[in-house]
Amino acid sequence: MSVSYGGDSITFADSSVVSSGWTGFKNRIINGAMTIDQRNAGASSSVGTATATYTLDRWRLYHDTAITSNITAQQSAIVPTTGYINSQILTNGTGASPGSSDFNAIQQRIEGYNVADLNFGSSTASTVTLSFWAYSSQTGTFSGSLTNDGTYSYVFTYTISAANTWTQITTTVTGDTSGTWLTTNGSGLQVAFGLGSGSNFNATAGAWTGTANQYIPTGSVSVVGTNGATFYITGVQLEAGTTATPFEYRQYGTELALCQRYCYVYYRRGASSDSNLALPGAGSFYSANGVYTNFVFPVTMRTTPTLITPNRTNAYLYPANSSSYSSDTVSMGHTHPQGCFITSTTSTSATGGFATNSTMATGGWVSGDYLGFSAEL
Repeated sequence: MSVSYGGDSITFADSSVVSSGWTGFKNRIINGAMTIDQRNAGASSSVGTATATYTLDRWRLYHDTAITSNITAQQSAIVPTTGYINSQILTNGTGASPGSSDFNAIQQRIEGYNVADLNFGSSTASTVTLSFWAYSSQTGTFSGSLTNDGTYSYVFTYTISAANTWTQITTTVTGDTSGTWLTTNGSGLQVAFGLGSGSNFNATAGAWTGTANQYIPTGSVSVVGTNGATFYITGVQLEAGTTATPFEYRQYGTELALCQRYCYVYYRRGASSDSNLALPGAGSFYSANGVYTNFVFPVTMRTTPTLITPNRTNAYLYPANSSSYSSDTVSMGHTHPQGCFITSTTSTSATGGFATNSTMATGGWVSGDYLGFSAEL
């Protein structure tokens, strides 16, 4: 049987065509519909000056303007009327014009393995098309960029004509035939949406430039320059080809697993009075003051992760049949992209022979507590 694939359709030998939405992972953006929010579970997060913070999964907000208040980021239910259920809202605090060396953007760094077939940096570089939905309290010419994370950039512009109205944007970019583009597990291609930056980052829109860190054209809208300005985005898709095709909806579990390659957060669920709800691992005492708890990650992470600081000062671990052992410090050990030991120590020694008998230890945290692991780009 002969089968050919073309965009959103499959053509069989008898010339019948099926266009059932099967796309074969055409979208290089992960969490483009803003449905996954492991770190904040829908809560607002703040980004201070000169800070890069991951907000919703895979999205990195960089804020580098000397103002007295933060930018906040949050998952939102305000969406276009196209079947989306979430967007990401960015809300500015006190507005201030960016200085010449200030940079502000919401970004996604795409792993090199996931863009290797685009052949950027060669004579056979593929043309790509970026599409997304944007909604802002401001109107005018906005900007964004595609870069290799520092030395080669392509700046594009787009227009939002009506405030607080969803606008679908499409831009097609001829692939770069120069520069160095990683094709391993590093940052292979970065997509950024500008929020206002200084003159050091200016570039002419519509062309590749080999000058480092050229991300915006002169005169584009500055979200950070306006008190209380808001900017929403969703439906972000980057695909090979010259045409924007319908947004690729992946199953929620698939999208979550894609995100967990870069960030895995385990939340303690259940009633706050339930002190015996376990963490996803069992361990043993290695001393009267310490417990090893084994974690196996649900997917292999991009690289050996680091521990995201738990959301409470004291994380609690209880040995079996006891509720008196609390952990004062939590750290990682024997770390690997597939799992690790969590080392928990306390100033209060365990009693009842726990240490000498290597009693199994489980988690007993308050509802909402978490451990997080980051292998972000």
